[in-house]
Order: sequence, then C-alpha cells, then structure tokens
Amino acid sequence: MVIIVMGVTGSGKSTIAKLVSKETGIPYYDADDFHSTENIKKMSNGIPLTDEDRQQWLVKLSEQIPQWQQKDGAVLACSALKEKYRQTLQSHSDQSIKWVYLDVPREVIKDRVTSRKGHFMPKELVTSQFKALEPPTYGITVDGTLTPQEITSEVLHKLDD
Repeated sequence: MVIIVMGVTGSGKSTIAKLVSKETGIPYYDADDFHSTENIKKMSNGIPLTDEDRQQWLVKLSEQIPQWQQKDGAVLACSALKEKYRQTLQSHSDQSIKWVYLDVPREVIKDRVTSRKGHFMPKELVTSQFKALEPPTYGITVDGTLTPQEITSEVLHKLDD
C-alpha cells in the first residue's frame, strides 16, 4: 500500500506521514528528498516552482511508487497540490494510492511557516501554494488543525474503512 499525505507547506505532511509510518510499519519517505538541487535552490530563494519545474520530480516519484508497492509499501509526504500532479503520481501504477489531505486554513499555515526553523520553504511561498491548491474530492480529508495524534488516529481509522 502507498499512502500519500498531501497538503500545502506547513500543513504537517511530514509529521503525520512519519506517525502513520510508525503505527503501520510501512516505510516513510519525503518527496522533498527527490527534488533536484535546482528546485530546492529556487524555493529557498522564494521563487515558486512552475509546473515545468515539478514535472521531472513528479515523474521520478511516479516511477518509484510501483517499486514501493512491490516491496513494503510507502507513506509519502508530498504536496501533490494539483489534480494533474496526483494523476502523474498515479500514472506508473495499476494499484490505487491512498490519499490523505491535510486541510489547514491559510492563517494557520502562515503562522506555522513563520515559526518553522531550518526548512528551505520560506513564508513568501505560502500564497503560491494556496493559489496552486486543488483539494481532492476523494481519499481522506482531515482537519489539519487537530493534534498530530488526533490526525493520525483519524487517518488510521479511515484507512481501515
């Protein structure tokens, strides 16, 4: 099984994906680790990525997904903001991905990103993240303002449904 925990920067994707991984025993991966150095440099400089910038990154991840599915699965923290990004991620696999969308208001995200230390994504890119966001109409949507334990519990419960 591949579970993708998605949402805008600062929504808690990595935190929740790690907790779900720990609870399920499914390996955790962070999509940020698959970005090119050019993409990370752009984002670090406050330059939003274009669809063209993201394409190779998404293809690389989509090619990895069937490999994870054949092994131990994966819990992947990945923004997956647009529907076409999610379609690309699914494109190399004939097995369904379990999507978990962390829904967090813009004001909360701004506060979280402003107080976050040591991350390459600056607060200036929050607006572009929300501009790109196309919330999924499928999968599991969770209130991302709940505690990490509450979110994880809800995700695990809904994965069992």
